[in-house]
Amino acid sequence: MFLQQRSTIIIFLFSLLLIHLPKFFTTPDYPCKPPHSHYPFCNISLPISTRTTSLISLLTLSDKINQLSNTASSISHLGIPSYQWWSEALHGIATNGPGVNFNGSVKSATNFPQVIVSAAAFNRSLWFLIGYAVGVEGRAMFNVGQAGLSFWAPNVNVFRDPRWGRGQETPGEDPMVGSAYAVEFVRGIQGVDGIKKVLNDHDSDDDGLMVSACCKHFTAYDLEKWGEFSRYNFNAVVNTYQPPFRGCVQQGKASCLMCSYNEVNGVPACASKDLLGLVRNKWGFEGVGILPQTVMLWLLFLSIKSMQNLPKMLLLMFLKQVFFYVFENLWFCMDINCGTFMLRHTESAIEQGLVKEEDLDRALFNLFSVQMRLGLFNGDPEKGKFGKLGPQDVCTPEHKKLALEAARQGIVLLKNDNKFLPLDKKDRVSLAIIGPMATTSELGGGYSGIPCSPRSLYDGLKEYVKTISYAFGCSDVKCDSDDGFAVAIDIAKQADFVVIVAGLDTTLETEDLDRVSLLLPGKQMDLVSRVAAASKRPVILVLTGGGPLDVSFAESNQLITSILWIGYPVDFDAAGRLPMTWYPESFTNVPMNDMGMRADPSRGYPGRTYRFYTGSRIYGFGHGLSYSDFSYRVLSAPSKLSLSKTTNGGLRRSLLNKVEKDVFEVDHVHVDELQNCNSLSFSVHISVMNVGDMDGSHVVMLFSKWPKNIQGSPESQLVGPSRLHTVSNKSIETSILADPCEHFSFADEQGKRILPLGNHILNVGDVEHIVSIEIY
Repeated sequence: MFLQQRSTIIIFLFSLLLIHLPKFFTTPDYPCKPPHSHYPFCNISLPISTRTTSLISLLTLSDKINQLSNTASSISHLGIPSYQWWSEALHGIATNGPGVNFNGSVKSATNFPQVIVSAAAFNRSLWFLIGYAVGVEGRAMFNVGQAGLSFWAPNVNVFRDPRWGRGQETPGEDPMVGSAYAVEFVRGIQGVDGIKKVLNDHDSDDDGLMVSACCKHFTAYDLEKWGEFSRYNFNAVVNTYQPPFRGCVQQGKASCLMCSYNEVNGVPACASKDLLGLVRNKWGFEGVGILPQTVMLWLLFLSIKSMQNLPKMLLLMFLKQVFFYVFENLWFCMDINCGTFMLRHTESAIEQGLVKEEDLDRALFNLFSVQMRLGLFNGDPEKGKFGKLGPQDVCTPEHKKLALEAARQGIVLLKNDNKFLPLDKKDRVSLAIIGPMATTSELGGGYSGIPCSPRSLYDGLKEYVKTISYAFGCSDVKCDSDDGFAVAIDIAKQADFVVIVAGLDTTLETEDLDRVSLLLPGKQMDLVSRVAAASKRPVILVLTGGGPLDVSFAESNQLITSILWIGYPVDFDAAGRLPMTWYPESFTNVPMNDMGMRADPSRGYPGRTYRFYTGSRIYGFGHGLSYSDFSYRVLSAPSKLSLSKTTNGGLRRSLLNKVEKDVFEVDHVHVDELQNCNSLSFSVHISVMNVGDMDGSHVVMLFSKWPKNIQGSPESQLVGPSRLHTVSNKSIETSILADPCEHFSFADEQGKRILPLGNHILNVGDVEHIVSIEIY
């Protein structure tokens, strides 16, 4: 009887499992199933352009309009299910947006360090591998119905102002680093090379996509809210900022581009024919254009805010012209709206002659072409290229190991007096860890997901010490009270070593929230100083957050022997370099809405980023100490480069520049007039000697400098980094490619790239090499 009852219970439970299994392993619906598989757009032997054109020809006007939102409606008479364009994957599959959920068989995903930390590794292959891992997990989650295939990442805006709340999401302040990051991450996540790995087909020239990457926000966006300015009403007056987006499109082959919230030179970025025409017509972009949420309404508001006192009839006439302007420009540039504005107003716009149906067809061609490349119209996705990816491919040991390695490579050692770090892990000592962020596992930063194996800094450190004690010091990162100081000071007195965790979190810097100060928040500075004064030994300061901090008090305090910036990591060690300048608090006097890069002494303007900033700094771009010491030698590089007298324009130009009332004539050429720019590239071969006692990772950084008398030239320019593993008391060689048309040129105040003639200085560490550029 008992056995019979047990069997009945088991059968009952098993039947329940079968009933609920689909909700845990839900496969996405897909087009081209019988009886709709006979349509030409389902024929995979035809070119994608032919299939896409055929599909559009079968759509009604209502069908077309209902595709113009991030939530594209189903087309039932063709058997096409709905599609969600909005998923996020900035540094791992994120919870932001409607496309992703963690309510099924996948409960978490690999959370890589925030982008600013990965950028600090200065490691292109690492950026590709992160992108590829994120793409695999994204496709795996799509296969079980928990994600879309269009991920709105990466964010490659230039981190121009240290107060920007979203600077943490970017690769930093250098346009060329931003471009390199964009190229590698996009190629990785879209599977440009990864497809060959999945298929084990190294001869494949397939144009298919594992997932679709969307580079954002084009362009000149790095302000959330400052005074009367917000990202929606801010006019960025600029002549550059394009390298990251150009690299994203031309080299990375991104299949999606999101325009920015702000205006650029007086025209809304999302309605600029000049900007977005450049992307499509000159850069060859063939993907989807995304209009961010709320931007459409703001475009209309910008246009009518000065017309509120007009008579009603004139106002209505004006509104009609506004709609015409907005729709005419948007349909030239953008394809879908993140929201419902286009769904609600496009039909009316067509009836009024503001938009033509062929404008919709152009947008739909871009949309469906990308879906075709994703394989969404190739039949059952389980039988497709990526059909075998599933929950077993998310949070894999390989991906978690990669995330840990990314954190180790990106964390920066800012100060290390008397080689205090690293501590000997063999010494079983007592440790006090102090600070409100020390025990939290929520250090992922903006656009994070649910991590596989969340750990706090406390968890990581306790494995290496005999005893560990903790005090929060401040109740939260804002540190408005010193009520917890006494306990923190008491445990600091008892411990052999003290680690203080201070800095920022996303309650102080994030989307829609810029900082007003570069100092440590609230009473954090007082906490650090008082604990350091009470400790037996000098203390270790660990800084969290993505934005630069003025910690000059700690840099000059001998009781604070070491400082580590860990950003938003997944673990902590130190082997990175800063991808942004750390400014003093006085920089907050610079208006955030002033986008000028070059210094202007006449108005007390210090410039921005390491390339143009002339003021004092706490730490410079590229700063990062090592646990060992290194010396360099330039083994080989040309001393002279010769240009033909004849350029594409047939001219030899000269530049006049006044320096201390003297006039110098400096010859230069415009880069776009050079006939064979690529032929000028050369490799700089460098020997790196580890002269210290420890093996370890090291980032070599090669910079270029211009002749001193070139008006408007940057202070310096990163030519390239090279990350190496070095062995104590041994040398290793590396090569860095220098492209004079890119690394020796700069954009003048009109936005034209010029290549000065004369002596250019290459420097690595304290070693310099001169390369002279001449015309023959």
